[in-house]
Amino acid sequence: MLYAAYELHRALAGPVRLWANALEQVYSHPYNPLTDTWFGKSVAASAEIVARLTQNYAKPAFGLRTTRVGNETVAVNEEILVRKPFCQLLRFRRDTARRDPKVLVVAPMSGHFATLLRGTVEALLPDHDVHITDWTDAREVPLAYGNFDLDDYIDYVIELCRYLGPDVHVIAVCQPSVPVMGAASLMAEARDPRQPRSITLMGGPIDTRRSPTLPNDLAMRNSMMWFRQNVISTVPFHYPGAMRRVYPGFLQLTSFISMNFDRHVNAHMRQFEHLIKGDDDSADAHRTFYDEYLAVMDLTAEFYLQTIEVVFKEHQLPRGVWQSRGRKIEPSHIETALMTVEGELDDISGVGQTKAAHALTPNIPGARHVHWEQPRVGHYGIFNGRKWREQIMPRVRSFIRDNDAS
Repeated sequence: MLYAAYELHRALAGPVRLWANALEQVYSHPYNPLTDTWFGKSVAASAEIVARLTQNYAKPAFGLRTTRVGNETVAVNEEILVRKPFCQLLRFRRDTARRDPKVLVVAPMSGHFATLLRGTVEALLPDHDVHITDWTDAREVPLAYGNFDLDDYIDYVIELCRYLGPDVHVIAVCQPSVPVMGAASLMAEARDPRQPRSITLMGGPIDTRRSPTLPNDLAMRNSMMWFRQNVISTVPFHYPGAMRRVYPGFLQLTSFISMNFDRHVNAHMRQFEHLIKGDDDSADAHRTFYDEYLAVMDLTAEFYLQTIEVVFKEHQLPRGVWQSRGRKIEPSHIETALMTVEGELDDISGVGQTKAAHALTPNIPGARHVHWEQPRVGHYGIFNGRKWREQIMPRVRSFIRDNDAS
């Protein structure tokens, strides 16, 4: 019923979007005498904003074609190394003979596509051989491929670490910090020769009892039955994943926007001003951000519900009671280097939630424990933007190199 209502809303918005597109073209046409007037610019700007707000946003491309390696600009090509029903492993192959540390960026499965980490990958590329987990929209996966839950996520991470070899460094951004810790624990306990050489956790919910945020409070305030009844829906028949039970991406997007509603309203008000003034650079930056932000994917119901229960309600990892397929998750087995990164103003993973990983890993030598709290930065600023590029990434790069034997 929930998905049907959303699809109906999309259908009803279609004529509005067509009308707005036509209006924008008319009032921005060079032969229209009103185009250069304040009235014409206002109509065109308003129409563009309406059209974009009613648009359906497909998965964006990474679009990373070149990078700088040393003093040279080199080509970058995307390669799919592993294809699985719910994920593909991408490599950004640089056209260079230089050997740099191999990095696996584990992207969050939290409503947005892996392309949300475009800035993360872009900053890492000059000094690393970068790979990323490119998760698949659950509504595009036929039911014949079965379910995908938090245990499957752990197994995928283990499989990809084994595929990439013993010299891989893992960077988990936000939500995957927990399953990456689970995978690292199981590999360490098994003394797997291909376990990661280092682990970096960025803004992850390792222990959400510390500095609980609004999303944490929502999880604690509502029962599992409430989540099953209110946020889980069925994929309609015209998608490949028809009849799959999912947590729809549009619901996650709604929750993200509601957390900072005033900020998004102000951003669109500023965009109106940029369009009126002809500030193309600012207008393009706004478009680029929202093209990414408004593109969302569905999560399988079993993954979403298990994550809510294990991570946010029962805190099984920090309490030492988490089991995956009957396998006890014991982070104390981990001996590989561990770095945690937090943002002072993070309103999704509060301060201290990621740092908690260090207390769970007493067998890591003290010198291989690294923590950094970035002042005056929120959740997305940890892995995107100027402070990520100029202050956080150099520390991550140094940490990886300090623990890379190649």
